[in-house]
Amino acid sequence: MFKQVLIMGGLTVAAVGIFFSVNETAVANNAPKSVAAVAPTGELNSEVLKAKIKAKLGLTVDKVEKTAVLDIALLVTNRGVLFSNYNGDYIIQGKVYSLVGDVTDLAEASLSKTRLEGLETFKDDMIVYKAKDEKYVVTAFTDITCGYCRKMHKQMEDYNNRGITFRYLAFPRAGIKTQAGEYSKSFKDLRSIWCAEDPQTAMTRAKNNQEFAYRVCDKPIEAEFDFGRQVGVTGTPALVLSNGAIVPGYQEPEQLEQLLKSL
Repeated sequence: MFKQVLIMGGLTVAAVGIFFSVNETAVANNAPKSVAAVAPTGELNSEVLKAKIKAKLGLTVDKVEKTAVLDIALLVTNRGVLFSNYNGDYIIQGKVYSLVGDVTDLAEASLSKTRLEGLETFKDDMIVYKAKDEKYVVTAFTDITCGYCRKMHKQMEDYNNRGITFRYLAFPRAGIKTQAGEYSKSFKDLRSIWCAEDPQTAMTRAKNNQEFAYRVCDKPIEAEFDFGRQVGVTGTPALVLSNGAIVPGYQEPEQLEQLLKSL
């Protein structure tokens, strides 16, 4: 991990992450070029770029967007966000910030939109704790093995009394499958909760370390997990706000209420 300031076409950006080449010759010679030595590669062809990233890295690119940086595109993949030059020879893994005016995360506007669009696809598969006098809606990626997820859940009445509705999406921290190729316990536990006749009660029992019935049904646990990884979720709890912004980690009821009021 390193920090490098790039100056390209008059725009200054800070790249925090890993810059690497997917050009086989450069990798083989162990001599990646510096960013300044990379010449502009012309027009952006999204389909060609998607195909190259798939072939070289095995990643599925769902969205390609130009950025304000010359010859640099933003890629929303099934494993998160990358940046690439237009021909796909070089990749930046990490965040890229514009230092023109306010410091701005170049990916966040696109990711916020992607998060909101994605939430719509799962709106009928969330476990919801609705506030009686609803003022705000927060969507939380959660796992029952997460200590702070349990703490937040035990305070659900306080959140609801402040007008905050909580909607849960599944994010099994152990992943979907084990190294042996079997479904992980985390996945099977969350599937059981989502498949329960009363998912709200099953979730509460699970987060209170109480027994709950093992169930199997067709629920999009894996799809919700994959969506979370795509939009920047790396752990739980992770809260998606109404503007698409993501807030990682535990938030006290009063603290979360003040944050939501400021939006």
